[in-house]
Amino acid sequence: MDNRKALDGQAYGLMTLFCLLLGLQQIALKFVAADISPILQIAIRSGIAAVLVGLVIYYRRIPLVFAQGSWKPGILVGVLFSLEYVFLGEALRYTSAAHAVVFLYTSPIFTVLVLHFMMPSERLAPLQWGGVLLAFIGIVIAFLETDTRLYDDPKAVLWGDFLAILAGASWGLTTIVIRVSSLSRISSMQTLMYQLVIGCLVLSGSAVALDQLYFNPSVAALLSIGFQSIMVSFLALMIWFWLINQYLASRIGVLSFMTPVIGVIMGAWLLGETLTTSFIVGSICVLLGVVLVSAYGMIMSAYDKRKSKLSIQS
Repeated sequence: MDNRKALDGQAYGLMTLFCLLLGLQQIALKFVAADISPILQIAIRSGIAAVLVGLVIYYRRIPLVFAQGSWKPGILVGVLFSLEYVFLGEALRYTSAAHAVVFLYTSPIFTVLVLHFMMPSERLAPLQWGGVLLAFIGIVIAFLETDTRLYDDPKAVLWGDFLAILAGASWGLTTIVIRVSSLSRISSMQTLMYQLVIGCLVLSGSAVALDQLYFNPSVAALLSIGFQSIMVSFLALMIWFWLINQYLASRIGVLSFMTPVIGVIMGAWLLGETLTTSFIVGSICVLLGVVLVSAYGMIMSAYDKRKSKLSIQS
């Protein structure tokens, strides 16, 4: 029996904090990009967060399982996690934080499309296909106009946007591996450790390969690393795992789409990023499409309850 609760005030409060922290992630990376490469920032924060998560595992005596080759999908999700942030780190060199956070959150679209063809139980309903189409239209609209009056090199911005979509695809594939492999049967803390440890190693190598090793240890750069290590990669993820263990996961997942909205607002406010009309319209279409895909169960449940209530009244 599932004892997880419906959403309450505590859930809404913690999810707002979670989304705020994740929404600020791209802002922090972009804000100090002149002092430290985004990829190097993510490599360092992954290493620090891995140590913190390791301490939690040790303190709580969480068992680590390596039997029957469970480490193999663990390595794969670590590599996919690394790819996500290689693409995101590179994207932030060319495009705005607002663009990056919206396109990163296309990840559920990639997840459901792949699972549709892999698992009969994950077939998309017509409404979900409509959400996929709406998200795709939104991406096209957002790409349609990159105002030359706002950006010195519009083609570079489009390249950055494309890299952010690749980051979203990598995130979506990570979710699929966790969903269909033995990782779904082990501790979420162990899965997180795979991502952080391998991410630190691969991202460090990527920083070397891409010549992204510049680091000016300014106060802003050090504060950014501290914020991302403790508040984003550690605290935010601890909040997330606690919430999905306490509350209905589908409800919590839909609330996570506050993140790109917060990211866009914070990018405009803190970084002074200017948003084109096409990007705003496209972003709304993308987010609505993703919600239609991700919240399909909730939408149909509400529809059935409404239909049943009207039937009783009549």
